[in-house]
Amino acid sequence: MRLWLAAAVLVVAGCGRQPEPAVSERTEPARPAPAAPASPDDRPVIVAFGDSLTAGPGIERNVNYPAVLQGLLDGKGYRYRVVNAGVSGDTTGGGLARIDTVLSYQPAIVILELGANDGLRGLPIESTRGNLEAMIQRFQAAHARVILAGMTLPPNYGPDYVRSFERVFVELAEKYKTIRIPFFLEGVAARPTLLLPDQMHPNEGGYKIVAANVMQALEPALAKR
Repeated sequence: MRLWLAAAVLVVAGCGRQPEPAVSERTEPARPAPAAPASPDDRPVIVAFGDSLTAGPGIERNVNYPAVLQGLLDGKGYRYRVVNAGVSGDTTGGGLARIDTVLSYQPAIVILELGANDGLRGLPIESTRGNLEAMIQRFQAAHARVILAGMTLPPNYGPDYVRSFERVFVELAEKYKTIRIPFFLEGVAARPTLLLPDQMHPNEGGYKIVAANVMQALEPALAKR
């Protein structure tokens, strides 16, 4: 079911003292060997770029979808590092405003999950489209592969607005030849046992499904190393 509609989506020494040895018998205490410098993490970066659905509010950091996705990648032998760049409440305009921060990671792949908050606020469809398009263009110009996460809205926003909103993701994916996740919360939305008490955000079980969905879309773009 694609109704992720909830109310609104969107850390005594010993007793006796022994005599000291003569000076000639004294030994220097062993000095610890200097720690080896940490090796740099040179794995290609996958940036999970989104709003609260990516940030994972209300749950432990090790069970949000980027963290679970990292575990899936490691388990399958893919040598990538996942960076969680989710900001709660973010819109496509907010994402575009911080795109330089995301680009500073020099990502190989960007999972772009933004737009739900635009729709929930009733922002103009063309504004959402323009912001997403600008981000895709910037990422592709930086040689990052884009995976675009599709979204939908509650039916009370009206069928015309909802259809126009959904088409944005389909049309941009086709235009820019990106991989598209048809619906980011597929299998999780409107399932209370997979959502936090707010009935908007996935819980630990919900994020396992989200991460599996993302992994299915992502895997064709990955290279084992």
